[in-house]
Amino acid sequence: MRIEKDKIKLNFLQKMEQNIIQQKIHEFRGHRVILDEDLAELYGVRTKALKQAVRRNINRFPPDFMFELSRKEWESLISQFVITNRGGNRFLPYAFTEQGVAMLSSVLRSEPAIEINIQIIRAFILIRQNALLFTEINQKLENFMIETNLQFNEVYQALQELAIKKAKPRKEVGYLALKG
Repeated sequence: MRIEKDKIKLNFLQKMEQNIIQQKIHEFRGHRVILDEDLAELYGVRTKALKQAVRRNINRFPPDFMFELSRKEWESLISQFVITNRGGNRFLPYAFTEQGVAMLSSVLRSEPAIEINIQIIRAFILIRQNALLFTEINQKLENFMIETNLQFNEVYQALQELAIKKAKPRKEVGYLALKG
């Protein structure tokens, strides 16, 4: 009984962690990314230490793994999410793609960093799966709307044809009385 409760609690904590990580993932330049300060917070290190580790291994981080946000992108993010400028950063943040986060595990070799990396990669995968599911549902909805519109057009045309037929004068039916 105790083991089951522990499993339920662990599962709940993992889902909470996934939600927290997913909220830290943004989209810039067509890539889903997580910022250096958010990664540092998750790893439990200072942003400065994370950036130093990356700079020491910069050859492991090509532009499709990591890039520095432009001033305009950073200001957009600040205004969009009402982020306070924590500690008055003088430098623009690095944005890490899923591949960049995976590469970080080779740079940050601590056991907690590896565990956090696994959770972050899972969050990226979950977001990608949700995006695919959304696209699929959106396509099905579009197809349904097209089919429904075609059906309503057929009904509308049939009603118009009936209305036109009713508008034509009819021949009288029945017997004519002779006056006589």
